[in-house]
Amino acid sequence: MNWLILFLAGLFEVVWAVGLKYTEGFTKLTPSLVTLAAMGASFYLLSVALRTLPLGTAYAVWVGIGALGTAIAGIMLFHEAVTPLKLVSLLLVIAGIVGLKLSNGA
Repeated sequence: MNWLILFLAGLFEVVWAVGLKYTEGFTKLTPSLVTLAAMGASFYLLSVALRTLPLGTAYAVWVGIGALGTAIAGIMLFHEAVTPLKLVSLLLVIAGIVGLKLSNGA
């Protein structure tokens, strides 16, 4: 269950990272509130997952999910460039997340 909680924490990290783009330096109220709420949810869920998951693994997976999701969101929402090197790098992040998960069992 804590792996699911950690995954959700990573998804909220994507929301707040993307939200930062829409806040325009925290000058827009609604995007700013959504971003701050997503930050709070992400950190809270990470703290819950850390009750039983190893710190180094959980943090690395959380950051990896956030980085991967944010890169994909940048491509889809902001039409950022997609290059072969970027795709390979994203696949390596996925491999790292899977490897960390497997190294800690179910």
